[in-house]
Amino acid sequence: MTKMDLPDQHSLWQQNRDINSYAAHQQDSQTDVLIIGGGIAGIITAYQLSKADRKVTLIEAHRLLEGVTGYTTAKVTAQHGMIYSKLMKTFNAETARLYYDANMEAINFFRETIEELNIDCDFEDKDAYIYADSTQSKKLLEKEIDAYKAINIDGGMAEVEASFPIKAELAAVMRNQAQFHPVKFLAPLINEIEKNGGKIYENTRAMEFIDHKNPAIRTENGSTISANYAIVTSHFPFNDMDGTYFARMDFSRSYVIGAKAPDSVIPDGMYISADQPKRSIRSAVDTNGERILLLGGDSHRVGMSKTKTMEHYENLAEFGDKFFDITEILYRWSSQDMTTLDTVPYIGQMVTGNEKILVATGFHKWGMTAGALTGMMLTDQILGRENRYASVFDPTRSKLKGSDAASFLKDNATVAKELVSGKLERPEKRLDELENDEGATVKIDGKRAGAYKDKNGQIHAVDPTCTHMGCETHWNDAERSWDCPCHGSRFSYTGKVIHGPATKPLKKWNN
Repeated sequence: MTKMDLPDQHSLWQQNRDINSYAAHQQDSQTDVLIIGGGIAGIITAYQLSKADRKVTLIEAHRLLEGVTGYTTAKVTAQHGMIYSKLMKTFNAETARLYYDANMEAINFFRETIEELNIDCDFEDKDAYIYADSTQSKKLLEKEIDAYKAINIDGGMAEVEASFPIKAELAAVMRNQAQFHPVKFLAPLINEIEKNGGKIYENTRAMEFIDHKNPAIRTENGSTISANYAIVTSHFPFNDMDGTYFARMDFSRSYVIGAKAPDSVIPDGMYISADQPKRSIRSAVDTNGERILLLGGDSHRVGMSKTKTMEHYENLAEFGDKFFDITEILYRWSSQDMTTLDTVPYIGQMVTGNEKILVATGFHKWGMTAGALTGMMLTDQILGRENRYASVFDPTRSKLKGSDAASFLKDNATVAKELVSGKLERPEKRLDELENDEGATVKIDGKRAGAYKDKNGQIHAVDPTCTHMGCETHWNDAERSWDCPCHGSRFSYTGKVIHGPATKPLKKWNN
């Protein structure tokens, strides 16, 4: 497989979208609960609260479901890689079991909501497997299987399917998991929010809290929204200085291809590798009703790929060609994820001492169950109901084991290094050396700039310095974007914010 075999970037989940468009927020307004972020966490939370007769306003910086939720592998599972052995080591068996129970409740939420609203979203019950194909990963997976047994998870050591084409040294299964089409599931919930009196606004970026005690925000459009409660579900908190979230998470990008393959090798279950580079494998239903194969993985820290970004798709294509005899690549897309210091998401009160501003972030690549869990937990919190998982996911938790503290120091040392080294990097090319559809750092009038020459030969030049904290962004050739290695902000080639924490665009050259 070569780059020529890869289609333009588009996600299976974004095909045939049946979702209304919404106007931007323009006039100052007041609401009971303001929800900032129109992905799975924000939509489910708005749905749950609107059902409870709360006046809800949901805002999204771009369009609903065109962020991370529309670019996921959409596994609905409590099997989050080899996490349970880690949780038992970092915390204890009780916390590990609560984490499992919480995610299983999230899966049940999907099942119950699909039945209640009669949603057609390609939901399928599946078993989820972790497979090890090396001696080193086999030892790690053995510890995970021991954790399954210790906390009584429905699963354990297993054989992979007979037709699974990768030889596994060892495999673990978690039963009664699922997969689905996330946009098809969430579209009816958006309609329900409106039916319940909720207000929805797109192209409405939250810029700052102008009042924390009585939550109120200012939008990029200049309007303000005040509320009794504010919930930040914007993937990365736009107000990350509150609670220093920028220093408490790692930021990564990963890749997916959707391909045609013989039915005989498309697995019935969902698979993830114990080895690196990580590989995620599941089936899906194409728009024409045919079964296709989704292959994901090849992740790296944002803005710090060791190769050209397109090579990550090519690696997945090579993997699919080798093991699954894929015949055509129909889709390719990428996504961005944050992982907390101890790998458990932050869901709850954003900072100590303020119960009015809540947050959900750091989903560790498992946003489907974490999104549902966000809706259930934060609805309970606002309605004054006890939730037995609150302490597990509490964002204000501060206990760090040695490995987590080391990760914190390493990540922040990386940021410090990038802040300095980025300023010293030499431009990669001269402006006149750029070919059509190529981007790079260049010199313009003796100064460092970021430039992209589009397919028509037009130059788009920006100041590549990230507007969040001043790191130098790097060019991403597969997505035609400027990506920040410090805290994961991403910008289009024209400078527009794609991913936070940045809220302001890159400066256009000479503007």
